[in-house]
Amino acid sequence: MAAVATGRRPVVARRGGRPKRAAANSWAVRQWALWSRMLSPLRPLDAPRGRATDWDASWPLAEEPVSVRRARRLVTAQLTEWAVADLSDTAELLVSELVTNALRHTRGPLRLNLRLRDSRLVCEVEDTESAGPVRNVVGPDAEGGRGTELLDLLAAAWGTERTPTGKSVWFELHGEDGSAGNAPSAD
Repeated sequence: MAAVATGRRPVVARRGGRPKRAAANSWAVRQWALWSRMLSPLRPLDAPRGRATDWDASWPLAEEPVSVRRARRLVTAQLTEWAVADLSDTAELLVSELVTNALRHTRGPLRLNLRLRDSRLVCEVEDTESAGPVRNVVGPDAEGGRGTELLDLLAAAWGTERTPTGKSVWFELHGEDGSAGNAPSAD
């Protein structure tokens, strides 16, 4: 078979028969199907991360100032349910800081994720901006710019990771041994 250019759609000439029109979008359809399969596990930030388990939780947050208060309440309620209320105050403060920074420096939806393994709590805030937090030297009278210092002082570990939708800023807190109830051990 040979392809013949006609100006509109490609025509495929068959031997011993009439020409047959090829589908103009066959390449595009194949590409769409390929990319759809590749990206299907990718969840948009305005949806929970995945199926919640007993020791994982995820919530979408809107791009509005009341999301900071909602995030604090969600963290406090979830940690109380998990019986690790000793981590609640610190987690609430740090989540508030991360959500505030995400609202201030990015555009688009956010997602709050919590994960508890043994007595380790990992909190992460995902957003659509790929640039990570910037550590600034601030004066003693400055009103802001101390978020990374708070993370350094209060979190056992923290960092950022690039994601297909932007980035995730996370921190880890360690609770008292045995305070996590029946939480599964770390993998």
